[in-house]
Amino acid sequence: MYKVKSFTTEIKIFETRKELEALDKLVNDFITANNVTKLKSVSDCCTTDDSGATIGIVRTIAYQQD
Repeated sequence: MYKVKSFTTEIKIFETRKELEALDKLVNDFITANNVTKLKSVSDCCTTDDSGATIGIVRTIAYQQD
């Protein structure tokens, strides 16, 4: 059975690299802790404010768990 899980992070100016690394670690830790055996897809989507500036990222994974 496939499942879906979403993760989010706020993006601050001049901090993006650190925040993306933290998001990667969060997702990787979830995969390890939950014995995910197969990733079906990984998708990133940016969120914006009223001016169109990126203020966050939503990462969604579809996975199979035994």
